[in-house]
Formats: sequence, structure tokens, C-alpha cells
Amino acid sequence: MIVFLLLGFTPWILLLTLALALYLTVVELRELDLHFTRWAFWLLLVFLTHFVGYLVLRGYSVYRHRALAGP
Repeated sequence: MIVFLLLGFTPWILLLTLALALYLTVVELRELDLHFTRWAFWLLLVFLTHFVGYLVLRGYSVYRHRALAGP
């Protein structure tokens, strides 16, 4: 979203990649089984920062899976 504001227009390929990132975010959040407020946080983060936010979500997901697995 920030890229769209900086460019002043919205290329169709960026809209497509944003939709893909939001779809992958929903798939990832289903696995994590988080509270609604955390769902909203992650969706808004990905919406505003595009794939950077999605990469942060993937890192959080890996960390959470490892923490729940235990030593």
C-alpha cells in the first residue's frame, strides 16, 4: 500500500502480488489459530507493507512452531 502511495498509481502486477500476499497470510494465520486481534494486526501489516510484512509473519510462524515444539 505504501508503494502505491509513493508511485501515485497502482500497477496491476503490484495489485496481484498484494492479493497473493494477503491470501498467503490468511492461509498462514489459519495454521497459527490466533485471536481475532492478532489476525487483524497481521493482515493490516501485510496490507501496508506488502511482502516485507509477509516475511515477518513467516519468521514469527517459524519461531512460534519451534517454541511450541519444545527442546
